[in-house]
Amino acid sequence: AVEKKVAKGKVGEKVGLPCCHEIPSTESLRNYRVYWQKNITEVALAYAEGKPMLSSKRFENRTQLNERNLTLWISPVEILDSGPYQCIVQHLRVLQNSVVPIVVCDEPVTLYVTADFSEPSVTAEVISSSCELDEVMLRCSSHGGFPKPQISGVLNNRAVVWNATWVSESSNSPYNVTANMQLNLTEDTNLTCSVEYNGFAKSTSLLLKKRKDCVLPAVAPSYNVVIASSIIIIIFLLAITLAARFLPRH
Repeated sequence: AVEKKVAKGKVGEKVGLPCCHEIPSTESLRNYRVYWQKNITEVALAYAEGKPMLSSKRFENRTQLNERNLTLWISPVEILDSGPYQCIVQHLRVLQNSVVPIVVCDEPVTLYVTADFSEPSVTAEVISSSCELDEVMLRCSSHGGFPKPQISGVLNNRAVVWNATWVSESSNSPYNVTANMQLNLTEDTNLTCSVEYNGFAKSTSLLLKKRKDCVLPAVAPSYNVVIASSIIIIIFLLAITLAARFLPRH
């Protein structure tokens, strides 16, 4: 099986796509035709007999060719540059007084472009609270990255699943991701949210603290207690009244 060639780069950086042929030191680029194509229909860079040919407008002033190993350099790389490329090399030979192009190699290479996501933002909103637990809505969000990410969470070293949504204008546009999770918090808990994309990851941790200043509500006295207390107060008032009337006579 032929090993598939892969190149990786980040938005704004310089990336090189390897070709399938290297020109011997005894020859020069003038003896070759080199075509770098994207998706077969779009010419990223082309040379014929040592001279550059017309290329796609989108690649203008962003591509260079190594004249020895025929590597295609793209700078600065963009998200739209992602996809399959093909390096086609023809050797120009003179046969019977005419120049005949002979295909030396024709191999594909795939470019994967990555755009960094922002550091995840993690927030916690208390929905309801009691002495036993706090009901908390957790949210983790990140934006501006590519390709479509995976989002994961860890609560006190235990993996948890987020309810995630992704937003992007197209399959070749940056992604924004937002994830929610509802949690019954019974103790101090450490939460980590991670956004993973194309072998890279961004993580943020947040310490969730259980409310400590819990005050039990006062228990209302029972009906019998209220009646008994009222009778005692009435008797006490009657006694004071009778005493006030009796004492002046004596």
